[in-house]
Amino acid sequence: MPIPLVNLDPKNIPANPWIRLHPADNVVVARVHIPAGATLDFEGSSLKTVQAIAPGHKIAVQTIAEGETVYKYGEEIGRAGTTLSPGAWVHTHNLLFDINEREYEFGTVALELDDLPLPSKRTFLGYPRADGRAGTRNYVAIVGASHCAAYATERIAAAFREANFDGTGVDGVVALPHEHGCGQGQGADLRLLQQTLEGLADHPNVGAALVVGLGCEVNQIGYYVRPGAAQRGEVIRRGLTLQESGGTRRVVEDGTKAVRELIEAAGRTQRQPCPVSQIAISLECGGSDAFSGITANPGVGYCADLVVKQGGTACLGETTEIWGAEHLLTRRSASPAVGQRLLDMLDWYFDYVGRFKDPVTFNSNPSPGNMAGGITNIAEKSLGAVAKGGRSTLAAVYDYAERITEKGFVFMNSPGYDPASVTGMVAGGCNICLFTTGRGSCFGFATAPVIKVASNSETASHMDEDMDINAGTVADGDEDIATLGGRMYDTLLEVASGQKTCSERLGHRELMTWRIGPTL
Repeated sequence: MPIPLVNLDPKNIPANPWIRLHPADNVVVARVHIPAGATLDFEGSSLKTVQAIAPGHKIAVQTIAEGETVYKYGEEIGRAGTTLSPGAWVHTHNLLFDINEREYEFGTVALELDDLPLPSKRTFLGYPRADGRAGTRNYVAIVGASHCAAYATERIAAAFREANFDGTGVDGVVALPHEHGCGQGQGADLRLLQQTLEGLADHPNVGAALVVGLGCEVNQIGYYVRPGAAQRGEVIRRGLTLQESGGTRRVVEDGTKAVRELIEAAGRTQRQPCPVSQIAISLECGGSDAFSGITANPGVGYCADLVVKQGGTACLGETTEIWGAEHLLTRRSASPAVGQRLLDMLDWYFDYVGRFKDPVTFNSNPSPGNMAGGITNIAEKSLGAVAKGGRSTLAAVYDYAERITEKGFVFMNSPGYDPASVTGMVAGGCNICLFTTGRGSCFGFATAPVIKVASNSETASHMDEDMDINAGTVADGDEDIATLGGRMYDTLLEVASGQKTCSERLGHRELMTWRIGPTL
């Protein structure tokens, strides 16, 4: 429900109180709080609000008969559940989630970035790796093979919590504990976990890794600690188990000694100029509001295009948050095969969700916070979410945590839940994250720096210690998308070169592996 308005005068409305996103739209978005009974000028005619409208919420600007389509972003987002008069608040109480089946075209939109001006700065200070990638950080990672080893991995990392890494060439020691690794079958579920942990250990932001297991779990450390890794250009790895070391205290002692040796080995690599082509961004949103699709996400899309134009990679995830907008992505696919693979990922996800007997659908995705921020259903949310992908050609589609090898704009099959989604994209090789939020998210990943972008100035101010960039300047009328995207790009290179983000300074190091199978 909109926030109650008790002290606003309907006659005292700021200039430009609404935003229209497309000429075909029959709703607009409130830019500010609009009281009930306010008279608004809309394209030469006036309309009166029927009730109070909170920022980000939709207002009908013409009569929409019951059953008629409601358009936002120039796309259908549902049908009117009752006749909507001009000035009516449009939300979950009167907008039915009913959209026509999308019509798919493949590679029909030729996307060129020739008109996109290249920024003057085209390098960052990173850590070149033997496999041709580059890190934005240089961590020693302690990877838990199973939940049974989670405590031990955290205790080993805790031994270095107050350590001074100045002059070591290492940015720190991080633990990567998780809740899985045993009690699961030797099938797709275990393979997904192994692919994820392998990608996190053999990552451009990791200079060396220690894998810690219990010893008897399904996910054995031998999968990760293989002879000749360094010679193959992979991250230096060592392995320990609690059972072989003799318990918790002894494995922490052994692990601490091993990490000291790994710090010395990993610290031999120093930061040096690297081309932007070695940046791989994960594009994520969490705690979205209606402004996310208007300010922050398009700004991220512009920044992503700047990176792609220079040969870098930008990865969009969250399969459940492209439904209703997937037809916009297939039009941009490099080939029919790429577009069809995207649809195959959607079909797989529909089947996956359908295995559960609870009445779960993709439209269950929008959270209470999303809806309080003006997002009514998944189609509306998806149309705003895909803006993070800019306008580059969709070059490739990957499964969860699959190694990203293609340059350009790509997509990864992942949940809409941001911790699991970012984990998959980082495991795929993304070395930095642009994360947009409207309601306010405090997420930060363990090994990849996360740049937080607030979609509105209120959240940016209220949660200033967690937000790196305020995209609300666009809705405030102080900045356009290109200027915002250029500012994001500058911040991206500064962070890639070592500047700490808000989440890093606060100590956020979240990680969540995706479990798709049963617990046995």
